Amino acid sequence: MSPSTVRDPLTPVEEKVARGERLSAADGLALFESDDLLRVGRLADAFRKGRTGDDAYFVVNRHINYTNVCLNRCQFCAFSRDEGEPGAYTLDVSEVVDKAREAAAQGAREIHIVGGEHPTLPYASIRSMITGVRAAAPSAHIKAFTASEIVHFARVEGMSVEDMLRDLKVAGVNSLPGGGAEIFAPRVREIVCPAKISGEQWLEVHRTAHRVGLKTTATMLYGHLETIEERVDHLFKLREAQDETGGFQAFIPLAFQPKKTRLAQLPGPSGVDDLKVLAAARLLLDNFAHIKAYWVMTGLKLAQVSLFFGADDLDGTVVEEVISLMSGADHGQGVPKSELIRVIRDAGRVPVERDALYGVVERHGEGNGSEVRPGKS
Repeated sequence: MSPSTVRDPLTPVEEKVARGERLSAADGLALFESDDLLRVGRLADAFRKGRTGDDAYFVVNRHINYTNVCLNRCQFCAFSRDEGEPGAYTLDVSEVVDKAREAAAQGAREIHIVGGEHPTLPYASIRSMITGVRAAAPSAHIKAFTASEIVHFARVEGMSVEDMLRDLKVAGVNSLPGGGAEIFAPRVREIVCPAKISGEQWLEVHRTAHRVGLKTTATMLYGHLETIEERVDHLFKLREAQDETGGFQAFIPLAFQPKKTRLAQLPGPSGVDDLKVLAAARLLLDNFAHIKAYWVMTGLKLAQVSLFFGADDLDGTVVEEVISLMSGADHGQGVPKSELIRVIRDAGRVPVERDALYGVVERHGEGNGSEVRPGKS
């Protein structure tokens, strides 16, 4: 067969997208293997526009990482410490509540709480933390605890995961974050996070959360030891779970930060990787409403470019996210709402301030909440 008769592998993907057909695993591989980044981006951007138009979302939120003491000690994590090790910390319940009260006073609509799997911290303290935050910030949405933390709490208390989720819901938890998914492939998990729950357990915790009425988000940690086949498999498992429950609100790709980890010899993902993962996720996860560019890990400028590669959400103001900082990410721990509005508007999108469940708080039109744009008069 002559080169002129070999069909471009992206052509059938483009045809499927044009017809509104669901992409296959082979299509996913074609997206990741393509060297034509802009062509992949245009496909994802067109799909995004058909879903959310020109709206780009953000939330005023606050992260609280209540402890870095963790049993798992994953290879990719620079945040975790053993109990008593230099740098280990655990916030008192009162400290967490004070941070939540401060966040509420500053207008935070979402309080995001995650930490390590502390071997001696009792569940009673965890529950008191949530009830305290609920009292201190009664109108805020509490997004708390990864699936791995939930399994840990349930194991310590001798409870089922479902009963634990129901109890946390009563205490004040409104939804679960997507952390801890990493890469579902057992081959990779046995190397980078052998003590953590399996990928199947992560999926089951989220299915259970959806059954008890808790929305969740989903993540994928990429750019370490995984193959592109394992990335595609991860995305397909999320798509299958979403077909079953419909409980995932958004997908957030997490760029591996190698500095200060036990995998520091790895280069980490490039900007091309970051954009390609977002674009492939937008096209493969056709049943996810939103794709989030997490600026804490990629930087605000690349997150802005991500709005042209399938992303429709820049997360939020964040404030004091410690996990990425300790892994060597140097993109900051918080950003003013006005800066998110400016960045979104300069990309030609409509900044939409949302709540934690994607309810619209305010649409920030031209001249509303932003400054003069350079080059504009």
